[in-house]
Amino acid sequence: MEANIKWEENMTFSGITISGQKVKMDAAEEVGGNNSGARPTELLLYGLAGCTGIDIISILNKMRLNPTSFEMDVKGERADEHPKRFTNIHIHYALQGDLPEQKVIRAIQLSKDKYCSVSHSLNAEITASYSINGVKGENNL
Repeated sequence: MEANIKWEENMTFSGITISGQKVKMDAAEEVGGNNSGARPTELLLYGLAGCTGIDIISILNKMRLNPTSFEMDVKGERADEHPKRFTNIHIHYALQGDLPEQKVIRAIQLSKDKYCSVSHSLNAEITASYSINGVKGENNL
């Protein structure tokens, strides 16, 4: 996999992914940016959520389960000192539909422990929780 990112101006960078999608990154105005794109750290959290979300949907579909709704809330904590890396990331999976709890847990665990290449590329503690049809699960993963 490769990427080509070009500097536009000030703190603004953009590129077109191999799949043809344009990505624009920028910094906040207070540090010299134009606030015209996502922060790289934001994209990292989105990448993690997208990776694990794709895994979970794929696994549930293989189990012949079809969620009617699926959202993820991701919260990352960063170190105070530079390089201010993410130290802890928590993902809450909120699913709707006729979904047996143990199968949802299994799908989350498979993504977390085996399949999500983004999570395995990070040096942060990643934890997860879930809810099904608005009922929070008792197991933190």
